[in-house]
Amino acid sequence: MKFDLHTHHDRCGHASGSIEDYIKAAIDAGMTILGISDHSPYFAREEDHAQPYIAMAKSEFPRYVDEVLRLKERYKDKIEILLGVESDFFPEHIDKYRAEYEKYPFDYIIGSVHQTRGVSIFNRNRWKGLNARQQTDEKMHYYELIRQSVHTGLFQVLGHIDAMKGYYPAFQDIAGAEAEIDAALQAVAEHDIAIEINTSGKTKDVGGWYPSDAMLERALHFGVDVTFGSDAHIPDRVGDEWELVRRRLKEIGFKRWVFYRRKAKVIVEL
Repeated sequence: MKFDLHTHHDRCGHASGSIEDYIKAAIDAGMTILGISDHSPYFAREEDHAQPYIAMAKSEFPRYVDEVLRLKERYKDKIEILLGVESDFFPEHIDKYRAEYEKYPFDYIIGSVHQTRGVSIFNRNRWKGLNARQQTDEKMHYYELIRQSVHTGLFQVLGHIDAMKGYYPAFQDIAGAEAEIDAALQAVAEHDIAIEINTSGKTKDVGGWYPSDAMLERALHFGVDVTFGSDAHIPDRVGDEWELVRRRLKEIGFKRWVFYRRKAKVIVEL
């Protein structure tokens, strides 16, 4: 059973291809299950389309859901389509986001911290001029936000939990945040949700998956479940390196991975 829970399409403004393009690519790649999970709108902003090259417009959200459900029915004899969304996490706006998501029959919601202190985690310039203590503080804050996101109970999957390394590979070597990382992983295990192995890191400066093997080993230690997400922004990347990830997880010691249907965990043996 091959599944990919993390895919985007042209509504978000920085991916190419329609939802149907990704479905066709998944069928060609031999996928059994495909989750569509484009970036959620900025619900707390007054503008309809606050960030045109980052996330979809608020007015597009119901159309997005309708299109996924329509295509789910059209392709039901060829592949199972799951309705998902990749949600930003802003602690001060969590109730607004929760209210919006409750309107729709999501199979799962991916919670991703994309900003800390109002700056993108992918902005390499955020690290300029910071001393070692300040860098540690930034890393600690990032994992504290991830831990907080777990405790909201809103998310079934956490997205790319060490993605701050994407355009700043030295992030991996910043010491002093080990307690915050472990606290976040323990929270994931306690809330019985999952982290994703996201293969899009190979397209960034860091050149590898999210999260690192070391973090996956810590996740296994705490009993954290994992899932797979290509984070595809072009159809050709659907299911990218799925078999390599499956093999690596087995080498680390995992026995299973999971996906979500109607927010219920489905266990798949490795």
